Parts: sequence; C-alpha cells; structure tokens
Amino acid sequence: MNNKENLKKKILYRSKHRGTKEMDILLGTFVNKYIDTFHNKDLEELDKMLDIEDGILYDLYFGKIENVNIQESKVFLLFKNFKIK
Repeated sequence: MNNKENLKKKILYRSKHRGTKEMDILLGTFVNKYIDTFHNKDLEELDKMLDIEDGILYDLYFGKIENVNIQESKVFLLFKNFKIK
C-alpha cells in the first residue's frame, strides 16, 4: 500500500473518532465526501486540520469564533462551507 493510501486510512479513522459525537459526524461526513478528490497536498492539509481541537473546529465551523491563527487552506475553506444534508 502506498503512502497516499496509508494517509487516507489515517485521515478516515481520525475524522470518525474525535471524542465528540458531533465532530465524529461532521468531520466523518466531510471526509467521506471529499477524500477521494483530494491530491497529496490536500490530504496533508486535511491531516493538519485534524490536529486542531474539536471545540475550536466546531466553533469555527458554526461561526462562533473567527480570528484563530489557522491557515485558511483550500481544504479548510471547503470544510467551513460544507453543509451536511
């Protein structure tokens, strides 16, 4: 198995086992929808985004906080605009 596939497996696991049910659902659904469209750089950005604490990601997603020192990458902006249906 190549490095990209290993990274995808790691990301899939980390997105669904966050510690809070809300973030498991939100991030798990987001990752499931987009992971196969991401290139290596996008996967690396997503992996870094998963290092951010649940509370901060949750607040950023719902617009409760804005001025956090997080680089607004393509993946992060896609996440912020993602809507669960």
